[in-house]
Amino acid sequence: MLLVVVLLLHVMVAGGICLLVLLQHGKGADVGAAFGSGASGSLFGASGSANFLSRSTAVLAGLFFLTSLTLTWFHGKQPQATSVMEKIKIEQPAAPATGGTVAPPQPAAPADDSKAKDIPK
Repeated sequence: MLLVVVLLLHVMVAGGICLLVLLQHGKGADVGAAFGSGASGSLFGASGSANFLSRSTAVLAGLFFLTSLTLTWFHGKQPQATSVMEKIKIEQPAAPATGGTVAPPQPAAPADDSKAKDIPK
C-alpha cells in the first residue's frame, strides 16, 4: 500500500515539475519585460515570480529525487524474480493417438545413378 502512495506522489511531483518548467520564462524574457510585455505586472512582481518558480522547481526536484530513491529501495526489497524464459513451461508433444510407438523416419532411397553417368568426370 505504501508503494502505491509513493508511486502516486512520484507521478504527481513529475507532473508538477513539468508544469513549473513550462511556466518559467527563458533568459530572453527579461528584455521583453523592459518593453512592457506585462511580466512586470504579475502577481509576484518582475523578479519575484522567477524566484518563486525556480525555488518551487528545486523543491519538487528534491522530492522527485527522494521518491525515486524510495521506489528503488522498495524494488530492492522484493524477492528477486527469475528470468521470464525460466517461468515458461515447455509442453511435451502429445503422444500419438494410436497408442503405439512412432517408428523413426526411414532414410531416403538412394538417388538414381542413371543420370549421374551422364556427367563427365
